[in-house]
Amino acid sequence: MLDRIGITATSLCALHCILLPILLPALPLLGISYLADHTWEHVFLIVTAILGAIAMFSGFKRYHKKMYPFYLLVIGVAVYWVKHDFSESVQPLFIIIGATLIVAAHVINLKLCNSCKQCTDHQCAS
Repeated sequence: MLDRIGITATSLCALHCILLPILLPALPLLGISYLADHTWEHVFLIVTAILGAIAMFSGFKRYHKKMYPFYLLVIGVAVYWVKHDFSESVQPLFIIIGATLIVAAHVINLKLCNSCKQCTDHQCAS
């Protein structure tokens, strides 16, 4: 469940970052100019990272004992976090790379958990 939430949250965050320059002029008219603030992005990214870490730790502890989904999550969050340190022309690349790594971490964790659940269910039935 947390992996699916993480995938959705990361995808929404990436869309927010990519579409923000296009929608920026309309935000004050809509009363949601706070969405353009870097603080909002960092808060959302921290929440995404916390949910992701809980999902990765849960999958690691209960099922698959593999750390690489967690490493992908950390690298993805770090890439996303430092995007503001670079020029605006390359920030979309950082967003895409960071979001892809975070989503990949969740997808891999989900697949590892499901494969271990199936193995456990199969072994219990035997």
